[in-house]
Amino acid sequence: MALQAYKFRIYPSRKQQDRLLASFDLCCGIYNILLSRAREAYEKDGTNLCGKAGMCRIIKEVKEENPEFYGIYSQVLQNCADRLAKAFNNFFGRAKRKKRGEHIKAGYPRFKKRVRSITYPQSGFSIDERKLKVSKIGRIPIVLHREMEGRIKTLTIKRVPSGEWFAILSCEVPTENTDLSKTNHDSPEGESVNREHPNKDKEIGIDLGISSFATMSDGVKVGNPHFLKKAEKRLKRAQRKLSRKEKKSKNRKKAGHRVAVLHEKVGNQRSDFLHKTARAIADSYGLIAVEDLNVKGWVRNRRLSKAISDAGWSEFLHLLSCKAERAGGTIVKVRPNNTSQTCSACGRALEEHIPLSERVFRCPFCGHEEDRDVNAAKNILERAREARPICQRQIMRIYRFRRSDGIMISPCEIGFFGRIGIIYRGAHGNQRLRRYRPLLLERIQEQAVSLNKEL
Repeated sequence: MALQAYKFRIYPSRKQQDRLLASFDLCCGIYNILLSRAREAYEKDGTNLCGKAGMCRIIKEVKEENPEFYGIYSQVLQNCADRLAKAFNNFFGRAKRKKRGEHIKAGYPRFKKRVRSITYPQSGFSIDERKLKVSKIGRIPIVLHREMEGRIKTLTIKRVPSGEWFAILSCEVPTENTDLSKTNHDSPEGESVNREHPNKDKEIGIDLGISSFATMSDGVKVGNPHFLKKAEKRLKRAQRKLSRKEKKSKNRKKAGHRVAVLHEKVGNQRSDFLHKTARAIADSYGLIAVEDLNVKGWVRNRRLSKAISDAGWSEFLHLLSCKAERAGGTIVKVRPNNTSQTCSACGRALEEHIPLSERVFRCPFCGHEEDRDVNAAKNILERAREARPICQRQIMRIYRFRRSDGIMISPCEIGFFGRIGIIYRGAHGNQRLRRYRPLLLERIQEQAVSLNKEL
């Protein structure tokens, strides 16, 4: 089983907005109280209160001391403890990585000034006749612009800086497996869906860029819309007006709202473009080859960081993985080394580095001339073809792991192919199995060695 989120617009009344904002303030207060109690207990006698169970006990004590916390649903407060427990777990993980020599900040959890969302993790909400019934809040009008699949698990109510309200519903949907796993016996409900991509024989390589957002190996180019660059003039005027307003005045609040609306429009435009582009590619090709880019490292470049952030490479790759999984396709991530410096015709790498200003690739060995990005996309596709195993049905396996809390992790097909890289099928499994990757690679390497000996 996998989780899929659905985002819907809601229109709470004035009274309901006041109740929601009061709930946000209480959640922010309980989060800060839990953080201060955990810090004080550790500094006093070394007691560890970073777990969710210990924090839930503190919540009971706080509710007895402050009756106003009874005005919010109990599981919403428990979710605040869960958020803080995850923040501590991430902090400890980063601290271990820093001890191993990685140049990162440990990032101890900090106190919050505000909370922009609350979560109902199990119950306390229902949908009936275009109304979202929420405990302690009331019946809120909701716009269900699309049908939901699966069983609803959680509800998150969120308020964006522009003042709009949204309800995010997480639904449990059946996992879609390939022919390698006909049934899903280990899943809680024993459900499985076998979906075969309608264009499983079609393959494409994609090279992401700035001048052109995406260049395909067949020569098709997707233009970069540059949404932030086009809105810069309007943002500049709005931010200038905001800076001239008197602090803590109503006019400054109105000017800040205008700036937030402009930023939100840019984000909505970019999200719409990325969703539509990823959907078109995922539905058209069964095998999609992309580069395993280190976008965080690219953003450190002061000259390119703004253009890369405006393009949204990371979000596009994530959406493409999710949509390819839902369509029954496969996405292969390959090494990005020298894809622009290698000839797609003869396969030889150039000795001299080609600057970005040169947009035509010319091979001095075979005389091949081609667009630089198209040549790189062809190299990406060729590496993905090499990454596919000799006998995929024998090497590829589905591994399942059970976390310490007993929750079953969705399966993911993963294969390791020497120096070429790692092939993933399914974004959800990739995210959930990230911590188990070393163990997976050891097992898959053993199977690959044994298979090569047999062949």
